[in-house]
Amino acid sequence: MASTAFPTRDDFAAMLDESLGGAEGGFEGRVVKGTVTGIENDLAVIDIGLKSEGRVPLREFAAPGQKADLKVGDEVEVYVDRVENANGETMLSRDRARREAAWDRLEEEFNKEARVEGVIFGRVKGGFTVDLGGAVAFLPGSQVDIRPVRDVGPLMDLPQPFQILKMDRRRGNIVVSRRAILEETRAEQRSGLIQNLEEGQIIEGAVKNITDYGAFVDLGGIDGLLHVTDMSYKRVNHPSEIINIGDTVKVQIIRINRDTQRISLGMKQLEADPWEGVAAKYPVGAKLTGTVTNITDYGAFVELEPGIEGLVHVSEMSWVKKNVHPGKIVSTSQEVEVIVLEVDSEKRRISLGLKQAQSNPWGAFAEAHPVGSVVEGEVKNATEFGLFVGLPGDVDGMVHMSDIAWGISGEEALHLHRKGETVQVVVLDVDVDKERISLGIKQLEKGAPAVGAGAAAGSLKKNETVTVTVLEVRDNGLEVQAGDDGATGFIKRADLGRDRDEQRPDRYQVGQKFDAMVIGFDRSKKPNFSVKALQIAEEKQAVAQYGSSDSGASLGDILGEALKAGKKD
Repeated sequence: MASTAFPTRDDFAAMLDESLGGAEGGFEGRVVKGTVTGIENDLAVIDIGLKSEGRVPLREFAAPGQKADLKVGDEVEVYVDRVENANGETMLSRDRARREAAWDRLEEEFNKEARVEGVIFGRVKGGFTVDLGGAVAFLPGSQVDIRPVRDVGPLMDLPQPFQILKMDRRRGNIVVSRRAILEETRAEQRSGLIQNLEEGQIIEGAVKNITDYGAFVDLGGIDGLLHVTDMSYKRVNHPSEIINIGDTVKVQIIRINRDTQRISLGMKQLEADPWEGVAAKYPVGAKLTGTVTNITDYGAFVELEPGIEGLVHVSEMSWVKKNVHPGKIVSTSQEVEVIVLEVDSEKRRISLGLKQAQSNPWGAFAEAHPVGSVVEGEVKNATEFGLFVGLPGDVDGMVHMSDIAWGISGEEALHLHRKGETVQVVVLDVDVDKERISLGIKQLEKGAPAVGAGAAAGSLKKNETVTVTVLEVRDNGLEVQAGDDGATGFIKRADLGRDRDEQRPDRYQVGQKFDAMVIGFDRSKKPNFSVKALQIAEEKQAVAQYGSSDSGASLGDILGEALKAGKKD
C-alpha cells in the first residue's frame, strides 16, 4: 500500500499563488469579471473568486445624470486595485475598469480617425468635460460649435459624436471636438447643395447674421454672403438699414467658388440699373439739386437720385475757402445745388461742382470794381513779397511790395502797414481765371499816374528827354515830376550822374529843375528817369557829329562845340 504524502507548507504556498495568478501577475491591476452578490445601501457587493468580496459605489455603474440599473446576480467587470486592504477587503473599482476599457477602445478609434460618442456632463475652466464611455475628455469652448454658443445647456447630458483631437494615456489627457464633426457634416451638405446652384440663379433665403460688411443668407443648408455693396444701388452705410435677421429675401447668385464653397449674393442685381443712360440724363453743365450723403477728407458725395451719387471734390467746393475740410462747408443730409462737371458712365463716376452753382466772386468783383477803382480793405497778412488785403465779396487782393510806396521796396515797404489796418487801394489788375487781384497803394499818392488811363505811357516815351522838377530828396534818389503837372517818377542814386560825385542826392533841392531821360516804366506805369543815361546819349551824339577823341580832339573840345551848336540852334 502506497504511503500518502501530506502537502508541505511550500505546497500550500504554491497552490495559493496559482489560485491568485502569482504574486506579481495576479489580480491586482487587472480588469476581471465578478458577480453581484448583494446591494447594501449605495454599495454593490461583488465576488471575483477571492476569499474576500469587494464593494463598489452604485454611482459607478450609472451613466452621468442617470441611476444605476444593477441587481443581484448580474455579472460585471471591475478593476482590482488591491487584493486585500487593512480590513481584509478586496478594493475594486467600476470606474477604473470602464476607464481602462474605454482607453483601449478610444486609442483604436483615434488611430482610425473615427468618431466617438460621448456626453457633455460638466463645466471646467476654458471648456467642458465629456464622458467617452468611461474616459473623461476635455472639450474646449472654441470646439463646441462652428459659431460661439451662448447657452450650452441643451447640449448637456446628450449622447452625441465627437472627434478626438489629441490623447495622452500616460498623462490621462484627451481633447475632443464637436465643431469638427459639425464642419465635416456641413461640408458634406454644402457639397451636395452647391451642385444644384448656378451663377445668375435667383433664389430665396433667410437672413441668419448681419455684420458691418454684409449679411449671411441661408439658402437651405448652405450660406451665402450678401455684401453691403450689392444690397442696393444707393449708398448703404450699414446692412441693417436694408434688412433684418430673420427676413426672407430674394437674391441672385453672383459668384460660386466650388473649391472654397463660397457663394456671393446680390439684391441690387434684381433692380433696374440707374446708371444706364446717365450721360444723357445728366449732361455736363446741368444744374441739379442733390443731398449730401457722405463727407470725406477729399470731398463730399451728393445723391442726385437713389443709386446715383456724384463727388464734389474739395477743390470744387468754394471759391474763397481754400484748404478747408469739406465738413466745414457742407453737412450730411444737406440739400445743395451742384453743376455737372464730368460724367464717366463706365466707371460710374460723376464729378460735380458746388462753387460753380454760385456766382464767381472774382468775376463779380471785376465787374463791380474795374481797373482803376479805389476800394477799402483790411490788411489780412504780410508775406515776403507783399500785403494781402481783404476786399468786398470775401476775396483777397495782393499789394506787391513795389506798389506800397514810391522809392521804397522790400521789408522797409512792408513795415509801413500792419495786420488788421484798414487801407485804401487801387485796383491794378483782375485775373478771374487765376483768381488773382493786383492792388496798389502808392498809386493813390499825389502826382501818381492815373491807373489804366495810360497817362504816363501816352505823354512820355522811353528815351525821351524831359525837364523834371524835384519833389523830394531821399537817400536813395530823387522823387521828381515831369513838367509842372506831369507824371511823377523816380531817379535812383546811381542814375544821377556818371561820376560818383554827381551821384549825391543832397546836391539837389526841392523845386530844382533839370533835364533827364525816360529810361522805362514800372509795373504801375510810373516812369523812371536818369541823368546818367542822358549824359551818355549826349556824348554819343556829339562824338558822332564833331569827331572822336581818337582824331586828336579832346572830349572837352567836342562837347564845347556841341554846346555852341546847341546855343546857335
